[in-house]
Amino acid sequence: MSAAAVQAAIARCYVAGADTGGFDSEARYWPLPSSHKVVLMVPAPPSQRDIRLDFFRGLALWLIFIDHIPHNVISWITIRNFGFSDAAELFVFISGYTAAFVFGRAMHERGFLVAGVRILKRAWQIYVAHIFLFVFFLAEIIFVTRGFENPLFAEEMGIVDFLQRPDVIVLQAVLLAFKPVNMDILPVYILLLLWFAPLLWLLLRWPSAALMASVVLYVLADRLGWNVPAYPYGYWVINPYCWQLLFVFGAWCALYGARRLSGLLRSPITLWIAAGYLAFAFAIVMTWYFPRLGDYVPRWLVTFLYPIDKTNLDVLRFAHFLALAVLVVRFVPRDWRGWQWPALRPIILCGEHSLEIFCLGIFLSFAGHFIMVEISGRFAMQFLITIGGLAIMSGVGWLLNWYKKLDRDPALQLKALDGDIA
Repeated sequence: MSAAAVQAAIARCYVAGADTGGFDSEARYWPLPSSHKVVLMVPAPPSQRDIRLDFFRGLALWLIFIDHIPHNVISWITIRNFGFSDAAELFVFISGYTAAFVFGRAMHERGFLVAGVRILKRAWQIYVAHIFLFVFFLAEIIFVTRGFENPLFAEEMGIVDFLQRPDVIVLQAVLLAFKPVNMDILPVYILLLLWFAPLLWLLLRWPSAALMASVVLYVLADRLGWNVPAYPYGYWVINPYCWQLLFVFGAWCALYGARRLSGLLRSPITLWIAAGYLAFAFAIVMTWYFPRLGDYVPRWLVTFLYPIDKTNLDVLRFAHFLALAVLVVRFVPRDWRGWQWPALRPIILCGEHSLEIFCLGIFLSFAGHFIMVEISGRFAMQFLITIGGLAIMSGVGWLLNWYKKLDRDPALQLKALDGDIA
């Protein structure tokens, strides 16, 4: 093979990598029949953070907080009342996307072992956060239940078994088998991270094969009823065998799919299909709140649609999320000037510190429920509780961001120290 042919092969490999979603490149050698070697350019994970991830993850945390307050009229503005999916899909997808964004580069540059250890470390951090949240959340519920002599709080939050057998329940909680109400997301995230290292290795080499394996697992889990047992009975409310598809799809988009699908996302046909499906989902959801509208839905369509299962991530929910994603990608660009608006900064800060803000939101949502039950459930109180909770979450996000900057910048550390001395 001539030198010109070698250079042409290198150029073709580079262009192929760019067209399939590559961002940077890693040199690899492919032996040829002759004495020459061709440098192959393979896709690498992105290096620049997309501010849209932080914004929509922060928005998901706000929506989860609002939805977790029972009988909250403000929750009518959240997306679950206008379509099949809700904030949980958004949170899981972005978690997969950011996991691939963060750990993909580590695996690409430093190898499987280093990236695998970092992934397990993150899983451990989330596990510790979950246990701390369990302890404080449990203490909050018990304090309110006994202090105000209202056992309904314990029943609503699903901790009656803890009051009867605390030793057994604590052990089951450590094993992630027992979870109070609203504490289902973090255990799923922990399990997904535990096997994310080999999945990421596969995604970096054969992304389409990794995504197809995820689809196969989703279908088998849905058809065969695979799920993780919960204590004292039943199964996990969010089935990790099914929800892994959304997590893997997010990771696939981060490493490969976003650029691969760019042409499809720009197509007017895709836009109209997405908009039409969102309108259809909205019409169906309206029949849940206005039963008379259900008379206009054909019986065969009702049989086809229901049940729209959240536990196993029904296809209709997944498709609804994809339709929303199409509109977001089309109309909310990465370089949009609006990202600099001060009004959006609180949401972005919450998204940058999602683990801490999520735990805080769980704690505040029950506090809001308690206030509505014991003090007042009027709209004015619901509004104050919602706005107050979001303000606290935003304030903590700002504080965590300030401390993060202080911890990284020696000049800021010295300035803060001078202020303390003064």
